[in-house]
Amino acid sequence: MIGIIGAMDAEVKLLTEQMESIREETVGFARFYVGKLFDKDCVVGRCGVGKVHAAMCAQSMILHYAPEVIVNIGVAGALVDSLKIGDIVVAKAAVQHDMDTTPVGDPMGLISGINIVYIPTDDAVTERLMSAAQKLGYQPLQANAATGDQFVASLEKKYQLAEMFGAACCDMEGGAIAQVCYEMQVPFGEYRGISDETHDTGREYLLNMQDAAQASARLICEFVKDWEM
Repeated sequence: MIGIIGAMDAEVKLLTEQMESIREETVGFARFYVGKLFDKDCVVGRCGVGKVHAAMCAQSMILHYAPEVIVNIGVAGALVDSLKIGDIVVAKAAVQHDMDTTPVGDPMGLISGINIVYIPTDDAVTERLMSAAQKLGYQPLQANAATGDQFVASLEKKYQLAEMFGAACCDMEGGAIAQVCYEMQVPFGEYRGISDETHDTGREYLLNMQDAAQASARLICEFVKDWEM
């Protein structure tokens, strides 16, 4: 079974509309849609915004449905000037930029317990996401993705995250889902459709979120069509 997680209804609606034999279930705050997508068994989770909701959804998905892989989809803000609205970033690793235990000597972003900053995505999943994006005509950028419980609108902050973590985009869920998958030993992949560019302070996101979410959903559909474990 393929697990797919998006934060908002707009990020998962295109998928659920195409699913067959679908049933809807709610576990805690997370909403799950279970069924067939292109004849593949899938569970699609709508987790809600933020790291806590994302982690709860990922854990519930793993415990209730035992997916063989989880892919986090959705939209994100650009951290580098080269990215434009609708571009695709496929994550090499996820980082949690708001994890800060530097006063006790740790590097910024270190996650206590697993003691790493960069949570790697699964090589095979990432390769197939890149291939799916290219089949759709995108020129996906493979780079790190930064996650934090904040909507990053400051240009200074965006450039800081890009420099500090080698990240090309920022979101509010991916790093938390990555951590759960890492600790639960479930292969994980992540990609984002760009909804706002570096110089945007929020208005572009509101205008472009739906289009970016649909681009994101088309990519996961292409991925599912070709998926074989």
